[in-house]
Amino acid sequence: MRRRDVMAMIATAAAWPVLARAQHHIPRVGVLWHAGDEDGETPYFGSLLEGFAELGYTNGKIELIHRFPNEKPEAFRAMAAELVTLSPDVLIGVGGAAPYVKQATSTIPMVFMYGADSIGTKLVESIRHPGGNATGLTDFGLELAGKRLEFLKEALPNLSKVALMLNPANPISKFYTSQTNEAASKLNLSCKPYPVGTLDGIEPAFDTMVTDGMEAVVINSESLFFLGKKRIAALALARKLPTCGSVKEVLEAGTLISYGPDQRLIARRTAYYVDRILKGEKPADMPVEQPTRFQLCVNLTTAKALGLTMPPTLLAQADEVIE
Repeated sequence: MRRRDVMAMIATAAAWPVLARAQHHIPRVGVLWHAGDEDGETPYFGSLLEGFAELGYTNGKIELIHRFPNEKPEAFRAMAAELVTLSPDVLIGVGGAAPYVKQATSTIPMVFMYGADSIGTKLVESIRHPGGNATGLTDFGLELAGKRLEFLKEALPNLSKVALMLNPANPISKFYTSQTNEAASKLNLSCKPYPVGTLDGIEPAFDTMVTDGMEAVVINSESLFFLGKKRIAALALARKLPTCGSVKEVLEAGTLISYGPDQRLIARRTAYYVDRILKGEKPADMPVEQPTRFQLCVNLTTAKALGLTMPPTLLAQADEVIE
């Protein structure tokens, strides 16, 4: 065998480990949640994993790096920065965590899950052409504010004063306030915001609502309030305040009405967006996905406890009724 052929064989053999590593690259995906642990993200944590499994990312075919900041702004910032240093292939920012991920990197591709106002929070330049390194799935939180008030008004025809629970630490709260006030004026409702920045602040806020003579409560699509959903439902019931939330899971905890998209489906669809990026698509060219179907759910158990009779017209519109 000629020396040239021997050297070629040696070079090829040396390249085998590199080629093997390239062929068996396990994608790394960093996920910044908002709760303090996996249980606090139920059922969406499981839904995201289901989404990856449906696409074949099982049995060690993907590495998911989860971080749980427990609703602490300093932890959001620190954990977003930490995930960036780990050089993942893609980052996921869940709800209010997304802006922190966006601030931490302008180069690593990211997918946001539940971006209520992705343009207003500067995650993307536009829905159709995101630009930059981010894209994702919106839960249409802002646009649904008016419908939630409409359903409350239908359930309570004499309703006049509504409390709006919001988290002042979340930049999107100002958009919720303006959207809700605009809708309230059309329904001849008086709407007052009640800032709640911690779980411990929920009960004092409800006490103030009672003092102010509020007659019902709208709960923003907000990760803090998702964590406190059982506490909110119990406090509202004890104070005889009907509540309207944004997702079915909050209704299952005891609120009266919920109206919004299927959040579990959005979590599963997030994996699909990550998969597209891993296969070479650029976030800048991937339009933000918006929900097309919304769920109206009514909790008759809560209605009975509040001494309310839900109008047949409202029940006829409901996708699900809990009895």
